Amino acid sequence: MSPAFGWDSFFIYGSNRFHKLSFTIYYFRNLIMSKDYIQNYLVSQEQLLSSIDTAKVNKLIEIVNKAWEEDRQIFVCGNGGSASNASHFVTDLYKAAGDTKRKPCKAITLNDNVSLMTALANDHSFGDIFTKQLEANAEEGDLFIALSVSGNSVNVVNAMRWASENKLQTVALVGGHKGKLAEMASFSIELDELHYGRVEDAQMMICHMVCYSFIEAS
Repeated sequence: MSPAFGWDSFFIYGSNRFHKLSFTIYYFRNLIMSKDYIQNYLVSQEQLLSSIDTAKVNKLIEIVNKAWEEDRQIFVCGNGGSASNASHFVTDLYKAAGDTKRKPCKAITLNDNVSLMTALANDHSFGDIFTKQLEANAEEGDLFIALSVSGNSVNVVNAMRWASENKLQTVALVGGHKGKLAEMASFSIELDELHYGRVEDAQMMICHMVCYSFIEAS
């Protein structure tokens, strides 16, 4: 016996087909939009990378190399994605570049010790988590490198101020906002972009160029 096919069944069947069609249109529309978004992102990233001031990157390599050869301490820090970049940068300097150069690099990331940072934030303030570490470990002539997109992160700005006042050499890598860090640092590389992801990607590339100038120099 064949199943009954009344108006209710007709509308359910038609509705299901409509939803399937709507989903298909939605899927392909988003697929096209996704491809456009990715292509536009890559174009913007390529434009930013091509705008990097290579003379300034060479100068940064010289600054890091001088501090390294003089056995100076190199301090690096940032927040969020910039904190990850700071950790990655110091890892490459200390391990990969250090192995090639056959001379230990006294590089420290100020944002890696979670227990210490939370203790300092709790007992003092979040704005002092890097400054307090510099007070304990830094000496005149050491190198302080700050990574930031906004250039205005309070804890990094406070550390930059302390470093400047205590005669450390200071470097800032910042985005299009530039911020206080660019004003305070003795040397800075500014990227003309406000997008956080693209700036962080470009800053990591600069850090890689510094490290690989030592790794691939031989």
